[in-house]
Amino acid sequence: MPSLPSSLPRVCVALGFASADELMAAAEYEFKDGNKFLEFRLDYLGRPATGIEAIRRLVKKYSDLQILATCRARSNGGHFKGSLDAQIAVLTDAAGAGAFLIDLEIESAGRAKDKVAMLRSKRPLIVSYHNFTNTPALEPILRRLQRVPADAYKIVTTARKPNDQLRLSRFLSEHSGKTPLVAFCMSEAGLASRILSPSLGCIYTYASPAANEGTAPGQISARQMRSLYRCDKLTRHSRLYGIIADPVSHTKSPVIHNRAFQARRLDAVYLPFLVPSNYLGEWMKVASGMGMCGFSVTIPHKQRILRYLDVVEPLAKRIGAVNTVWRRGGKWRGTNTDAEGVMEPLSRHLRLPHASVLVAGYGGGARAAAIALSDAGARITVTGRDLRSAAALARAAKGESVSLAEAERQHFDALIHATPVGMFPHADRTLFSNRIPARVVLDMVYNPRETVLLAHARQQGCTPIYGSEMLLAQAARQFEIWTGESAPRSVMQTALETLAD
Repeated sequence: MPSLPSSLPRVCVALGFASADELMAAAEYEFKDGNKFLEFRLDYLGRPATGIEAIRRLVKKYSDLQILATCRARSNGGHFKGSLDAQIAVLTDAAGAGAFLIDLEIESAGRAKDKVAMLRSKRPLIVSYHNFTNTPALEPILRRLQRVPADAYKIVTTARKPNDQLRLSRFLSEHSGKTPLVAFCMSEAGLASRILSPSLGCIYTYASPAANEGTAPGQISARQMRSLYRCDKLTRHSRLYGIIADPVSHTKSPVIHNRAFQARRLDAVYLPFLVPSNYLGEWMKVASGMGMCGFSVTIPHKQRILRYLDVVEPLAKRIGAVNTVWRRGGKWRGTNTDAEGVMEPLSRHLRLPHASVLVAGYGGGARAAAIALSDAGARITVTGRDLRSAAALARAAKGESVSLAEAERQHFDALIHATPVGMFPHADRTLFSNRIPARVVLDMVYNPRETVLLAHARQQGCTPIYGSEMLLAQAARQFEIWTGESAPRSVMQTALETLAD
């Protein structure tokens, strides 16, 4: 009976296309890009039989190509509309054509054990479980799968909260050395589990091709998996860092920090974690349970995070917001590098003592800017849609507050925009749609790079400071706090510029 190879590539690229020609073209592209382990989702094809011929031609052309054949039934989250017998026939033909591995969902495998045994006699078999709703208890799922003899078992659930990834991590620690497993969580909230699962003992994980969005929620491209997150290099001992936010898909921080880790040859990875505001307390337990070394904090957590930290540095305490957390001596510590992120680029364009600065916003970034600039001798005015919140920040920064309408009628040396207005995906918005009331404008929003506010500022002859400049300055300081090494700023700058292009 065939068995699994002793080692597989850590990343399997899932290909799901409506035509065999598209499937062939994508497979050739991915193979030439260094991806030699590909899943063919035959159920995506209008006629699955056309995929059999594609398998035959490709394995003949590329002797080291490894193809996993899947034909998922429509009732189990796939697209195949035929009978169970027809489904197994497609997979049997795929095995005969040269697919080296077969995936069959438990709902089908459990109903035809004799035929599944025959299929397994031809090629190694994975029996899989998928849950597109949540992450239930994992032990009963594994026991259910193991009732069908197979060479490996796959458990794919959907992450709805931070603890789902911790539960999966602990499950893998218990079982991955005993049973060949593929296990991770789908959805944006489960992305870290996709990246980390091979380092926790899974035989491989899945990625999307460069050409389309993939076959399941939360997939990222194989190139990101291998190059950005170095999925094939990570181990249980790799240091874990990340960013918590809601939303988090817009963040550029993983590119900046992972390139910096690579430049300094550090065994570390920086991951995005979707953490809704009502799960922040749970996240702190997850971070401890996963052995996180540190993480960045952004909207909407910068102020609420303080209550969960053991030690908060004095400036961050005065600001009332933290954007950088790390663990040392068993204690969670927090500081605020946003202040440096604002001061560094702004000081290149104006002398801060006695400068008049308008701060738009009253959240964590706004507080960091207002208080740090006040400490530097600037005269602070705060504005925003909520006048009460603006007034509270103005008092803390020893300044004054005005309405947005009043602010537009005045003139300041600098405007610092510190709200999410204009951030992707709502990039067409701005708080200042008419006159820009300052000669220098710093927009903390960095996605998109050229916000509507900065475009208006440029048109009116103002000096724009991109959010990416602040992002780079505060990220460099974060890197130094976490690693104790100097930040490779040129590498981080190049990473940002590449993203902008």
